[in-house]
Amino acid sequence: MDNPFIERRNRVASALGLKNELLLIGAGQPVALPENTDQTYPFRAHSEYFYLTGNNFPGGVLAFDPKDGANGWVSFVAEVTDAERTWEGRVQLEGTPITVLEPWLTSRRGRPLVLLGEPIRGVVADPTLSGPAREKFRHARRAKDAVEIDTLHRAAQATVAGFSALSEAIRPGVTERQLQIELETGFFRGGADRTGYETIIGTGSNSAILHFPPSSRTTATGDLLLVDAGAEVDRYVIDVTRTYVVGSNPDPFQRDLYQIVLAAEEAGIAGCIVGAEWKELHLRIATQITEGLIRLGLLLGAAETLVERGAHQLFFPHGLGHLVGLGVRDASGLLPGRERDQSPKLSNLRMDLPLEENYVTTVEPGVYFIPVILNSPSNREKYHDCVNWELAEGHLNLGGIRIEDNVLVTADGPVVLTKEIPKTWQ
Repeated sequence: MDNPFIERRNRVASALGLKNELLLIGAGQPVALPENTDQTYPFRAHSEYFYLTGNNFPGGVLAFDPKDGANGWVSFVAEVTDAERTWEGRVQLEGTPITVLEPWLTSRRGRPLVLLGEPIRGVVADPTLSGPAREKFRHARRAKDAVEIDTLHRAAQATVAGFSALSEAIRPGVTERQLQIELETGFFRGGADRTGYETIIGTGSNSAILHFPPSSRTTATGDLLLVDAGAEVDRYVIDVTRTYVVGSNPDPFQRDLYQIVLAAEEAGIAGCIVGAEWKELHLRIATQITEGLIRLGLLLGAAETLVERGAHQLFFPHGLGHLVGLGVRDASGLLPGRERDQSPKLSNLRMDLPLEENYVTTVEPGVYFIPVILNSPSNREKYHDCVNWELAEGHLNLGGIRIEDNVLVTADGPVVLTKEIPKTWQ
């Protein structure tokens, strides 16, 4: 296989369109723990640096001089110390010693500097240049190359292994923490390097807290159990959510809610085609969820009108999804030159851009009963005629349901990378 980093550097150089400006991308430095020990937080090179080098070690700087053409890239690497060899087993990376960076810059003195990645000590760049360059860089790496897609497939398989282990452990009386242990152990046995982000596990009312960290709470028969987690392989992350009923069949209301969310997720996945505007897909799925809640008697009125007023956000308070890859929110945001839509109905939109071939996005609709939202006096006043408040209050402790998969956009239609993780209630 051809060197993917050469192709990525060429693509980024073309996207940035630099003429006289020098580009520097910093890997970053370790961050010491606050206890003043010799320990640091686990180091992760900035994603912009890692994307173009594949190096996950501190102190590196990737430089580019457009006047030198395709040969203008220089990878400056820090010298590994004897202490690092002794304590960490570090080996010296190939590249130009970091001590050469200063004379490299001196020989090009007076030229504008664009700085990406992490700040570099002693280097002052022009922020009016760096901001637009970062936007172009982000857009250039939204489409995943073959190596990235292969890595995401491996991360998906590790995630499948974790959710398989989790499903065998779900029963009344186990704690959220115990389920986390089984899930994450499955990830590692399946080939993960680490978890892609902090695992979310909430049972009962905890399942309505969108980023709930696992606690000592035990599951009870009939509880909703929401699990949002994913494995990381070679820095690439999978992001999956499944919702279960513990120890019994779902009751009719739970089943109806689940079917609303499942149908919305399936429609969202089907909408992940080349050229689809994500904002429009989000609103279409929000309207579909709203229609379902109207059928349940929970929302009152016409779906389009309720969405226009933002009433859907009482029960679906987040965006439909975001890009995923080199990090859990990889390169999401706005299309270059596009400004954020200030419409209240889109206040929680996570990205606003058209989907292109080889984008990988999450699709994650949900319905929740969140007391802080439903009990808000301002929401009660604003949406007094939109909600069957008696019915909503009767389910304030129910929790929430979310279903999430990772979808590769292709010219032949959407490909679900996480399809092997069951999501149909029996």
